[in-house]
Amino acid sequence: MSCGFMAGLGDDLLGLIFNWVSQPDDRNSISQVCKQWLRVEGFTRISLRVRETDLLPKFLPRFPNLIRFESSTWITNKDIEFVVRTCPKLEVLNLNFHRRYGYHYDDESDEYLASSDVDDVGLCSMAKGCARLSKVLLRNRKRVSDVGVISLVGNLRNLSCLNLTGCSQVTDQALKVIGEVGLIRILNLRGCSSITDEGLGCLVRGSVQKSLEKLDIAECDRVTDNGVCLLQHFCCLEELNLADCGPRITDSGGLAIANIRTLKRLNLSWLFNILDVTLIEVAKNCQSLVELVITGCEEITGDGIRVFAEHKSLETLVMASCFNVLIVDIKLLVFGCRSLKFIGLDRRLSSWMPLGLQESINSFCRLNWM
Repeated sequence: MSCGFMAGLGDDLLGLIFNWVSQPDDRNSISQVCKQWLRVEGFTRISLRVRETDLLPKFLPRFPNLIRFESSTWITNKDIEFVVRTCPKLEVLNLNFHRRYGYHYDDESDEYLASSDVDDVGLCSMAKGCARLSKVLLRNRKRVSDVGVISLVGNLRNLSCLNLTGCSQVTDQALKVIGEVGLIRILNLRGCSSITDEGLGCLVRGSVQKSLEKLDIAECDRVTDNGVCLLQHFCCLEELNLADCGPRITDSGGLAIANIRTLKRLNLSWLFNILDVTLIEVAKNCQSLVELVITGCEEITGDGIRVFAEHKSLETLVMASCFNVLIVDIKLLVFGCRSLKFIGLDRRLSSWMPLGLQESINSFCRLNWM
């Protein structure tokens, strides 16, 4: 196929033009024009999402300057080693696992693929071969454990974001190293069920105390008030997720959280032993708070909700399954809190709330039944 009036352009100039094209479909179309465009497009591509990892050897060498690599399906240690050799300039590695709709295996095949999925060997290769990595996402990579995480944190001096959601083999030992040598800003440990108060203490006592801005420890049910109380010592924590951490988190931990004055987003969902006193202190101390989620906090009453009527920055409040909060409390909150933009309520309340009031609330903020 002819390249038309652009046929005489050199690779350098063509590359500068292609750098302005960011949409994957557009870049794929460009690569089909002629052999020169195919070569230059590959050389200037910086982001790639891979759906069929078994084909990596056939097409990945065309993209030596990738900065971002993403794959949400099974990927082996051998695949990772090939990525390292081919794309050493990577800065973002997104391996968040996701079983796509319609993507099914029989039990035997599924078990085989899971047993060959990336583990610590692959992560160690990545840590040693891609020194520029700053963001590593490993959600639901079940074979990842402390060894791989420690290698990542120890070798990647630019690492600022680490997602270990669902990596149940990760323990306090990994958190000890993260606290000692890491300067991580975003740390996701959701569902890392082996994490305990000791691991949180390692984070707080390390250098990450001064850098961490977002911490997710949802579903870490071995964490107690003792560990949560330590979190108030983080210097710049803005987002904290404690959802589903279990009954051992009470107002003792809640009052400590209220001392984190830098908080902007807080999730306390399904913490059954959190009472009004925690919310009262959060409303008083956390003046920068823009989002609060208390779904399933069944002991919360109107006393803990009405205090936010005078809050100056709260924009989002989600409170499904809070059955001790009355319609009058919601009304006072919405009409009083001028910054509020969204409120999520239990759909069972919709039949009790007059339509006129629902319309009035929607004129102040978006009302969503959950």
